[in-house]
Order: sequence, then C-alpha cells, then structure tokens
Amino acid sequence: MRRHFFFSTQPPRNTRTAGLAHRVWFAALCATAALALLPGRALAQTRDLSTQGELLDRIAAIVNNGVIMQSQLDSRVHQVVAELKAQGLTPPAQSVLRKQVLNSLILQKVQLQQAQQDGITISDDTLNAALQNVAARNGIPFADLPTALAQQGINYADYRDQMRDQLIIGLLRERDVLQRIVVTPRQIDQFLAHQADAPTAGEEYNVSHILIAVPPNATPKQLSAAQHLADKVDALAKAGKNFGKLAVTYSNSADALKGGNLGWRKGIDLPTFLTRVVPTLKPGEVSAPIRTPSGFHIVKLNQVRRNVHKDIVAQVHVRHILLIPNALQDNATVRERLEKIRKQILAGKVKFSVIAASVSQDPGSASQGGNLGWQSPDAFTPRFAKAISKLKVGQISQPFQTRFGWHIAQLLGRRKFDETKEMKRLHAMEAIRASRADEDAELWLQRLRDEAYVKILSD
Repeated sequence: MRRHFFFSTQPPRNTRTAGLAHRVWFAALCATAALALLPGRALAQTRDLSTQGELLDRIAAIVNNGVIMQSQLDSRVHQVVAELKAQGLTPPAQSVLRKQVLNSLILQKVQLQQAQQDGITISDDTLNAALQNVAARNGIPFADLPTALAQQGINYADYRDQMRDQLIIGLLRERDVLQRIVVTPRQIDQFLAHQADAPTAGEEYNVSHILIAVPPNATPKQLSAAQHLADKVDALAKAGKNFGKLAVTYSNSADALKGGNLGWRKGIDLPTFLTRVVPTLKPGEVSAPIRTPSGFHIVKLNQVRRNVHKDIVAQVHVRHILLIPNALQDNATVRERLEKIRKQILAGKVKFSVIAASVSQDPGSASQGGNLGWQSPDAFTPRFAKAISKLKVGQISQPFQTRFGWHIAQLLGRRKFDETKEMKRLHAMEAIRASRADEDAELWLQRLRDEAYVKILSD
C-alpha cells in the first residue's frame, strides 16, 4: 500500500511552543491552511533542444525578476488533479484548473521573493528535522523517506526544496501577519461575554469556504462584479453543485485547491465573522455570502461533533533560552555557546533569568527571563516536551534542538491544574487572533500580488 505524504507548518491547534511556536501556528491558518507537499515544485527549469532547435520547456509567467516554467505548472496541475481525485472531487475544466494553479504558483513565488529580500532562510538542520517529522508521522525510518517518495514518483530533492519553501513562507507570514496582531484583555472580555450565550462551546465544526476576493481599494464596478459572482456561486452551491469543485473553480483563498476545506474548528475558535453563522447551519447547509474586508465568503457546514474537554490537566512550569543558528554561527557553535551558558548558571556566575533576557532569541519569552509560565506538556513541540519530561524540578537540560533552534530549559515546577477558566481566555485570544489573521493574511497576499510585476505568458 502506498503512503501519501503531507506536511503542514501548522502545529496541533491550541498549542504554544516556546513562545515563538505559538505564533508559527498561523503559518498555516492563512493558508489558512496546512499545505500538502507532493511534488509541486517541480521539474528542473531546463531547456532541452531537439536537433531542430525546438524549445521543450517555456516560461508560463514572469514574476518580478523570476519565472514560472511551463513544466512547473504542468507538474503542479498533475499533482492537484491527483489530490482532488483522492478526496473524491471531480476536477474542473483544465483551463479553469490551470488558471487557479498558476495563480497559486504566482502567490508562492512573490512570497519567496519577499522572504529572500528580507533574508529569511531555513537551515539544513531545521529542514531535516521537519523531514524527520514527516517520516515519523508516516511510520517509516527517516533513511527510507527518499525510497518511499520515489515509489510515488516524487523526487526527494524536489520534495526537500518544496518543504524548505513552505517553511520559509510560514516564517514570513508569521512575521508579517501574526506578530502584528495584538489582542487586549478588554477584547478578550468582550469576546467571552459575547460567547456566553452562544451554543458553540462544546461543539466542533468541520467547515469549507469559498472566498470571492475584493481588492482593498475596490471600485464600485469591481465590488458589484464580486457581489454578482458570490451570489452566483452561492446559488450553485445551494442547488447541489459540489462545493469542493466550486471552491477549486471560483475561490481566491489559499485553500481553494483543497476544495476550500478548513477542517475541524472548535466553536470558540471559529473566526469571529463565522461565529454567528456556522452554529445556525445544519450539516450540508450553505450560508449566504458574508462580506468582510477581503471579500465575500460562502461557508458550508460539513459536520458537527461534541468536543470532549479535560478540565484537570498536568502542567509544567518552564523557562528556556533559545539561540538560532545563522550564517555566522552554525549548529555546533550555537550548541557550544549554550553549554558554556549552562555551566555559568550552574556555577552561580550568572542567573538564568538575567542571561535569558540578554541573549535568548525567543521574542515571546526573552523579556520575561525566558519564563514560559505554566503549560500543558502537549503545548510544546515533541522534542521540547521530551527534553523537559526527563528533568527534575530545578534541573537544567543539556542543549537540545527543535525546529526553532537550540535550547536549554529549566523545569521550575509540576502541578495538576483545573484549566477551564484559563483555557477559555486562551481560546478567546486564539479565536480573535485567528479571525484577524484570516482576514489580514488574505489582504497581505493581495497586496504582495498587486505590488509584484506579473506577466502571464501561458495558461
């Protein structure tokens, strides 16, 4: 039996990993979404000439100072068709699908160009850690991953490049979108007050959506055209047309090529503009178009289920120091530096909180002396959780690596905790951030696309 490999930059929902990890959760939301990494990057951009001098590959689009080759477009279309069929969806007409796929590749290209301009990179060690996670989730040794991918016709080198690109895009979005969203205690209080009468706390919803985008400074003509198209798509959906196929055909959202599926969301975690709509729908029903700053959203409720929540949980109190390798300091150098810091702390030459505040590169905890507060162990990445699970209270770990860099961590305490009230506020904060992130990400992508020079040479 063949395994199909998928990778997402999105950690488990409602988790916070060493401050920075919690924010990388969005990486995916905006893509609103976890991205499947089959061979979308694809064929090498080579040009082979026959004896008659015929060009066998050509440029599909020019994006700023880069290009998208026809071979890339063909490969990605082939991949999307396979993914849609695996979901039981019939692909739309080739001309429609190719247009959507090309737009997706253009958006990916402008994000990568922006990241390159800003110096955002992913080290080989971080990339290898991500690949090891993929292998582990699919139940195979890391060394067997290239062979397993080859059995599906996936070139391992291309797969590595595609994953590196998606990790880079995740960091770019985390920096340019999520880090700029500030949620105040008053906003949390107002959200909880609104949710008090909403019948969503114990429910989880599986939803899909279609976005008919509207430019930030849309003219009345553009707004009218978008409204007309949204009404048309809404009517088709309510007439029984396959919602996933409609999403692939019409949606401007980053999850369009996945049939618009957003997956399972807890009621309290639904984006704000959906909290009043989704609970009123029955499974299979489609909403009327919902206007937001990014455009018109059409939402379908696929399924509803009860959410089982544990009130009493085990928690750990941890602080850490994070150092991130770069071009000047490789992994060996960073690890050696952390070992020296650990020895200085143990020798009493420096306090953990003082050195963490001065050298830690975790923006979420450095100002707090590296303090991550009380957390459930599953709030951390598996490697971080494993490292602290072995510690006794007061003990400082040896340097260890996660996908965010190198850490040393100190366990300050363990306890059993009734987290109901605290988790409600955390869920409220995440819901507010998620709602704003959905919208901000769509607008951010539109801006990047609008500011780029794009010339389409082929469909």
